[in-house]
Amino acid sequence: MKNSAKYLQFWKKYGPCALIAGDLSAAPAGCAAPAEAFADAIARRGLNLILITHEKERLEAAAKRLREHFSVDVMTFAAELADYDKIKSLIEELSKEKQKYSIGFFVYSAAFAPAGLFENSSGEQLSQAAAVSVRTPLLLTKLLSAPMIQNKRGGIVLVSSLADTQGTAKPAVYAATQAFSGVLAEGLWKELRPHGVDVIGCCAGNFAARKLSADAAAEKTLKFIGKKPAV
Repeated sequence: MKNSAKYLQFWKKYGPCALIAGDLSAAPAGCAAPAEAFADAIARRGLNLILITHEKERLEAAAKRLREHFSVDVMTFAAELADYDKIKSLIEELSKEKQKYSIGFFVYSAAFAPAGLFENSSGEQLSQAAAVSVRTPLLLTKLLSAPMIQNKRGGIVLVSSLADTQGTAKPAVYAATQAFSGVLAEGLWKELRPHGVDVIGCCAGNFAARKLSADAAAEKTLKFIGKKPAV
């Protein structure tokens, strides 16, 4: 086994593989913890990884680094997170390799929202926001939780933002879509617990203002998964 004794229980509960969908770019002020921080934290615990994002170059660079630093297997897929149907097809192909890539952990850390006033946002931009921040995380959670329920073990992290706590002018669409993920995580925390599936919402704030790094946010989330509905 690749992980240390410190993380043995995490591996037993959520291994052997985690799927992480989301932005791999560094987090600007006010954005949620990036997927790469969760990839590091989970790889440190010895789980193999499946990374999905639209940023092909960053995807390959992250995978190379994770393989070298943590000696885990990393599979990558470059796909637009708005395209749920494509992502679903990729996951269904992976299901043929059940043992190596049996997904026991899922992290969704992505968001899209048009900048500026709602009145100036196009219908296309709003559809994109709904697809990335609502449709895809919702349907991926449904898809991946089904075998977790059957196996009576698994974990799900839905990353949102402090913007989800109230309606906010200008980032109104962003705040609304983030509220969806936060509320979904808290509800599923209670629903899926009897099935042995842990769900937690990571409500990340402004890293610059709070002096909290993305890595620290990811570690805190993994520390409390199974213990509370949100951090």
